[in-house]
Amino acid sequence: MYKAFFGLRTNPFGVNPDPKFLYVMPHIKEALACLHYGIRTRKGFIVLTGEVGTGKTTLLKTALASLSEARLATSYLFNPRLDVLDFFEFLLTDFGISFSSRTKGHMLLRLNQWLLERFRAGEIAVIVVDEAQHLSSELLEEIRLLTNLETSTEKLVQIVLAGQPELEKKLCEVSARQLRQRVTLLCRTRALTREETRSYLAERLRIAGATAPVFSPEAADAIYAYTKGIPRTINLLSEHTLITAYVEQLRPIPSRIVDGIAREFDLDSLALAISQGSALSSISAAGGANPNVSAAVTAR
Repeated sequence: MYKAFFGLRTNPFGVNPDPKFLYVMPHIKEALACLHYGIRTRKGFIVLTGEVGTGKTTLLKTALASLSEARLATSYLFNPRLDVLDFFEFLLTDFGISFSSRTKGHMLLRLNQWLLERFRAGEIAVIVVDEAQHLSSELLEEIRLLTNLETSTEKLVQIVLAGQPELEKKLCEVSARQLRQRVTLLCRTRALTREETRSYLAERLRIAGATAPVFSPEAADAIYAYTKGIPRTINLLSEHTLITAYVEQLRPIPSRIVDGIAREFDLDSLALAISQGSALSSISAAGGANPNVSAAVTAR
C-alpha cells in the first residue's frame, strides 16, 4: 500500500524472521560466529539467550542458512511443551527418519543409526530448540542424554537451545548441573542502543529499496524512545507509522506520527514504566534507601 509512496520494493518491517533483513552489528556478528563455530566443529551443546523480541529466531535462521554448504540436517523444534515420547516422535519425523514403534528405546535406536550414517557421509545433524525456557526438567534431561550419542572423537548431534534469559536461570538449577557442564558455547542477543536503532531503521529501509530518507531524525529517535531498542517492537511501531504517514502523505515522517502510533499501542506507558524501573534501579544501586524518594518515582 505504501511501498510506491516511499520508493520501496518490499515491506521493510515485516513480522516474520527474514534473514535477509538481519543487520549485523558487532554483538550479532559475535553471536553468529559463535553459532557457526559451535556447529561446524561439533561442539555438542550451544545456548543462545536474549530478551523477547531481540532477534534470536532471525539469528538462528540466518546461521543455519549460511551453513547450507556444510551439509546440515536440521530439526527445528519451535514448541518445546511436549512430553518425552512426543519429542522423539517429532524429532525423527522432522529428520525424515522412519520408525515402526513409538517406544523410546526403538526411536533412540533408529536415531543413533541415522546419526551414524550422517556422520559417515560427512553431514552434520543439528537439533534447534526455540523457546527452550519452557522445557520441562524431564525433557531437558532427555536432551542432555542425546549428547551421549557420539563416536570416540566426535559428537553425533549438535544441539542449540535458544530462549529468554530464564533459560540461563533454569540451567543454573541443581537439577540441570550436568547439562550446564556440557554447554560449550553461550551466545546472547540484546536490545539496540539509540545509534544502533537509527542504523537498524536505515539498513532495513535500504534493503527494501529506499533511496531517500523515510524517517526524520526526530522520528527515528522517538522510535527508540518508545521501543527501548527491541527489534520486534521497532518493526511493529515502524510498520504502522509508515501506513499512517502514507495516509497523510507525509515524507520524511515527522515524530508526531510516531507519537500517535505509540499512544495507540500504549508504548508510551511501557516506555514510562521501563524508565521508572531504571530510575528505581539506579537509586537502589546508589544506596538510596529513602522510601520517600522511591515512592515519588513510582507515583509519577
